[in-house]
Amino acid sequence: MNDTTPSDSNRSITVEVWADLGCPWCYVGKHRLQEAIAKRPDRDRFEVRLRSFELNPGASRTPETIESAFIRSHGGDAEVVLRAERQIQAIAQSEGLPFSLDRLNANTFDFHRVVHAADAQGLGLAFYTLVQDRFFAGDLNPFDVDALAQAAEEVGFSGDRVREVLLSDEYADAVRADIAEGRRLGVQGVPFVVFDRRLAASGAQSVAGYAQALDAAAAEAPAGVA
Repeated sequence: MNDTTPSDSNRSITVEVWADLGCPWCYVGKHRLQEAIAKRPDRDRFEVRLRSFELNPGASRTPETIESAFIRSHGGDAEVVLRAERQIQAIAQSEGLPFSLDRLNANTFDFHRVVHAADAQGLGLAFYTLVQDRFFAGDLNPFDVDALAQAAEEVGFSGDRVREVLLSDEYADAVRADIAEGRRLGVQGVPFVVFDRRLAASGAQSVAGYAQALDAAAAEAPAGVA
């Protein structure tokens, strides 16, 4: 073997995560995936990359309650969505994750644009994680420009840059490209995780489920697979 060529056991593995900010299962799944990676002795091999996805592209740009958003989009009784929220809340809290039922809902396209801007500086995952975690904890309104800029500053990303992006259409094409690529890969809902472009997991898997997928991704690629 050429000494300059990394062995299969040392090669970097990309884990791509299609997700949306307000998706409860994306929040839970993200933490399960992070836990599965953290438990591995070769955890540094895995590079998690966020991909944009909009669960509700038609969502209002004016923040509204989860119940109002559900009724406007689907009709029916708000109790239906609240019952589902309480069920996910119980699961999240059993795993040590705070989960507020008083979150707001709004269009997330601009937020995804800011994540892309942060990612250009290697801060996309840190920024997304901080915002989503505080959003579900009920501690941050991601649809407030000042709150979003302050969160950016906490991970080393410029708050002024956040405002600049939001006043423009920067990274709009990048967001659309992520969504289009996800559709080509079969994404119909999120979270959707692609491991090493060789296998995928749809929906929030258990920690054990993600661990199995990481094992498979870390294994030597079968002959003929790029």
